[in-house]
Amino acid sequence: MSNALEGIVVVALEQAVAAPVASCKLADAGARVIKLERPEGDFARGYDGFAKGQSSYFVWINRGKESCRVDLRQPDDLALVEAMIASADIFIQNLAPGATERLGLGSATLGQRHPRLITCDISGYAPGTPHERRKAYDLLIQAESGLSAITGTADSGPSRIGVSIADIATGQAAYAAILEALLKRARTGAGSAIALSLFDTLAELMNVPYLTRRYGGIEPARVGLAHPSIAPYGVFSLADGEVLVSIQSEREWQVFAREVLESPELADNPRFASNVLRVKERALLDGEVQTRLGGRRFADVTAALDRHAIAYGTVSSIGGLIDHPAATALPVPTPNGSVEVLAPSAVVDGKRVAMRPVPALGQHDAALRAEFARQTEESPS
Repeated sequence: MSNALEGIVVVALEQAVAAPVASCKLADAGARVIKLERPEGDFARGYDGFAKGQSSYFVWINRGKESCRVDLRQPDDLALVEAMIASADIFIQNLAPGATERLGLGSATLGQRHPRLITCDISGYAPGTPHERRKAYDLLIQAESGLSAITGTADSGPSRIGVSIADIATGQAAYAAILEALLKRARTGAGSAIALSLFDTLAELMNVPYLTRRYGGIEPARVGLAHPSIAPYGVFSLADGEVLVSIQSEREWQVFAREVLESPELADNPRFASNVLRVKERALLDGEVQTRLGGRRFADVTAALDRHAIAYGTVSSIGGLIDHPAATALPVPTPNGSVEVLAPSAVVDGKRVAMRPVPALGQHDAALRAEFARQTEESPS
């Protein structure tokens, strides 16, 4: 994206995934992001070594940032951070609950000192709830929110989504809230105190199964690679492979049954006359569809689906994603050489985001300490 946030300064006292996702989006938009790391570094640097000896997590969400190591137990380093915040537009943190308050860097305190500052606190659970002081990580929140209970198959038991969805969604929500706060500040001159939790973010995404259970009295089942509320919507075996078919409307069902399956009797069957009925009869319906597709070849089936504008796909492996014709990967400079990462999705004015370098641990220590030394010396004791 173009440098829409050029001139905006972000101080990020961050670790792991959620806050770095938010600050990475801000950096992509042109903001200057100062990433404060403990002396041994953000522990996400050690999650794995798959990206040319570097953590795949860290490489993914820390491009375009300046890395500065600080030990907040040391008065001089705490004063340095306070000087950085005094010059910042945005302060993001996702330390353990209560940590910033104990350091004198709580959002309420900072808001009083710097009325134009936008603060963003990311925690596991929302303030004022019984769990607010509890540490929380992505899988714990997937389990607590009920997401794990509806993920997997009837035989697998509750399962984890394959990516850190609670962290990612919370980081994206934080980014959106920060942009709203910047617009508000442009209009009013006042900063904002933003608070988000992983639990609230993921729970909000659970509204469909929540409403199904609360008002429908139905505990959503784990249906594997199928859709709990739509049928037919799932994978069917073919003579030379498989295809994932999605039917989204009654019109599409009629076209699929009559033209693709060449089975008008299915289209006219009263047991399949609506989506609600088809979901109720999913096992019978899927068996009928499988019987009609099982002996056909992939090229034949997908040609018919294309001809009649029925949505379909295939189930890719991660190796398949690397070579997928729809995937866009962009090179990112890192301390260990260029690494290709999958590009952010927004294309603005025909352009993808510029992928700026991932910092080495403490790469900007000297420059940042020199830049903010004068402010540190001039700050009141």
